[in-house]
Amino acid sequence: MKRNMGNADRMIRLIIAAMIVILYFTDFLTGTWSIILLVLAGVFVTTSAIGFCPLYAPLGINTCSIAKSTK
Repeated sequence: MKRNMGNADRMIRLIIAAMIVILYFTDFLTGTWSIILLVLAGVFVTTSAIGFCPLYAPLGINTCSIAKSTK
């Protein structure tokens, strides 16, 4: 998997995931939606950690600023 997420994109995802977790543990989020959002937060943390977003690949999005090699 080639990286397709830049640092800014990764940080935004981590901030959103942290906000979801904080809202969950302060009992602001409850019910089924809270579980769905926790799963989404997990996906955000995972994709941020590996630097690859599976949805970006078919859409042709690349926010990674690493220069592409010319071969």
